[in-house]
Amino acid sequence: MRFLTIILLLFSSPNYSAGTYNQILDGMMPNSITIIGESHQRPETVQFFESLITEYLQHNKCLTIALEIASSQQILLDEMADGKAVATDIDISPIIDHPPFRTLIADLVEKQKNNDCLKLIAIDGWIGIDTTRDEWMARVLNEQRSRTPVLALLGNLHTLKKVDWNQAMTKGSPHVAEILASQGHSIKTYPQMWTNRACNDWNQFIPADAPQAVGLLNTRLISLLNAFNAENAADTIDGIILWECDERQKIDGVGLD
Repeated sequence: MRFLTIILLLFSSPNYSAGTYNQILDGMMPNSITIIGESHQRPETVQFFESLITEYLQHNKCLTIALEIASSQQILLDEMADGKAVATDIDISPIIDHPPFRTLIADLVEKQKNNDCLKLIAIDGWIGIDTTRDEWMARVLNEQRSRTPVLALLGNLHTLKKVDWNQAMTKGSPHVAEILASQGHSIKTYPQMWTNRACNDWNQFIPADAPQAVGLLNTRLISLLNAFNAENAADTIDGIILWECDERQKIDGVGLD
């Protein structure tokens, strides 16, 4: 049945591969936290996230969805479900905000109205919190752990479970996934990357132990930090959602940007 559902989704959303769905959905178990990474303001990342939720809900009723919205806006998310607010009322960082993200919020609220076991939470920090944004988000996600899986959409850097920080430089703060992993939680992370910035026609799943995964990880994410290159990707992420110009285009190294 899952295979048939995925096929239908593929016809309606030809950008997404069945293999990518399966790899991620199979890890969404009770007490688990799954983080899908995104490059902010790219519509395909938001659309992929929503399609993943749609596929999950075909076979399961309960899910907690976490978004990179300040926790102070939770009251407005709740009021949307009661028809007392709309997506445009929510204050979202301009770095993250774009029309597809607002559409995602509205769509998820509609799904929530028809599923009392679907939860939508705002987990980001805001001015005035007594900790870093990542520590705040990790704390909120940890509080949500239960038999209901948690699925979050966060910026790609938040997906890094292990970083070899360069102590000779200014030490960066650990990201959400690194904090949760250090606490021993069951967490799976999947950043989204592109063979080049114009390629968003198709995605494929790159396992963390695939030869090209460490090159993609180091050139696309680790290079942005004061950190040493990872020796293997499996310690840091669980896989990469790689966007390409079409399904025939494959890479054999770190790809192009």
